[in-house]
Amino acid sequence: MAKQARAVQTWRSIVDAAASVFDDYGYERAAISEILRRAKVTKGALYFHFASKEAIAQAIMDEQTSTVEFEQDGSPLQSLVDGGQQFAFALRHNAMARAGTRLSIEGVFLGGPHPWGDWIDATARMLELGQERGEVFPQIDPMVSAKIIVASFTGIQLVSEADSGRADLREQVAEMWRHILPSIAHPGVIAHIKPEGRVDLAAQAREKAEREEQEARIAAEAKDAAARPGDAGLQGGGAGRGTRTGQADEEPAGAGVGAGGAA
Repeated sequence: MAKQARAVQTWRSIVDAAASVFDDYGYERAAISEILRRAKVTKGALYFHFASKEAIAQAIMDEQTSTVEFEQDGSPLQSLVDGGQQFAFALRHNAMARAGTRLSIEGVFLGGPHPWGDWIDATARMLELGQERGEVFPQIDPMVSAKIIVASFTGIQLVSEADSGRADLREQVAEMWRHILPSIAHPGVIAHIKPEGRVDLAAQAREKAEREEQEARIAAEAKDAAARPGDAGLQGGGAGRGTRTGQADEEPAGAGVGAGGAA
């Protein structure tokens, strides 16, 4: 069992390291030696899990979709919007998302799986669910609309990267939805959709960081407080020894008086 856990950890280390390398250099310029250096694994360990650099890249492209969760409850369209905003946030803070997107854009796997296939399929499923729940127009072809949405998102994130390093990506994606929603959804539904997403992920991340910092500070203070009684005990022990020493000093004096009286 421990051996299996180590194998999973090695696989994870390789994929995470490769994502950072592909994010920095792209597919062609990414070197296996750099992936090995960042992953801190041997060449044998890498090739045990992956037959080639292309196989590692494909794993990253498959992995990037894990950064998004489409909620099945509530409004399918709002869940679709929220998922897009999750990925927009991930593109700023997650090397896996950036690497997967860069690899897809570079189109190095023309003979393999469709680089945008998972995103298109996931989007089409949410649009189909939207039709079932009466949010999406019945005449809409979910697959056609999904391709348009994924293509639009891809282009917008590229422009945002060039304009602001993706700093304005959340608002740019919101604008995309403001343009697309009227063509696929009933007006009454659109009125309740939040194009920026239901959650401000940046604010949420800041709150989490502040909470973790506060918890760390409290834990440090508790550790210091737990150490203080031991210090006091040591001081008390010193005082006890001083008292006993004083008593010891007085006893010979008393004995001397007794001796003098006797004398």
